[in-house]
Amino acid sequence: MNPKKTKFIVGSMLIVGAVAYLISAGISTTSQYFFTVDELMAQTVSYEGAGLKIKGNVVNGSINRDPDDYLKVRFAIEEKESNLQVVYKGITPDMFQDGGEVVVEGTLDKEGVFHANVLMTSCPSKYEAEKEAGKTHPGSLPLDNKKGLESEGSGSKPKTSV
Repeated sequence: MNPKKTKFIVGSMLIVGAVAYLISAGISTTSQYFFTVDELMAQTVSYEGAGLKIKGNVVNGSINRDPDDYLKVRFAIEEKESNLQVVYKGITPDMFQDGGEVVVEGTLDKEGVFHANVLMTSCPSKYEAEKEAGKTHPGSLPLDNKKGLESEGSGSKPKTSV
């Protein structure tokens, strides 16, 4: 075999191997399991120490802030019949409240306490309630105004001919 071809093949294999290694390393460090609380509790496999994302609703009255460290919060999340104790240290979102839906990212310890390093909230019910009340999202127009604009707009546009 030609020595140039051999060098080309070896070089190509090294590059492909390096790219494959970087892809697999990137996926393994950033991938996380996503469960709801009841799905996590139903698992027979232990996810202790593994990176997890857990979705649930904050149990009413379970939010306890550490008086010495206001950034440290303990609370419980639930889904159906299961609940999970969560410890989080950081700034809580404005929408973090009793009964609110949250997604936490972190790890589970031996005692079954979830140590979150990311806390995200969502509140679709707030937007649904506003929509039902006739309010609109910023940047959108109420339906009545859109009808008016369409009728005004079609008459005021200059007509062009080719």
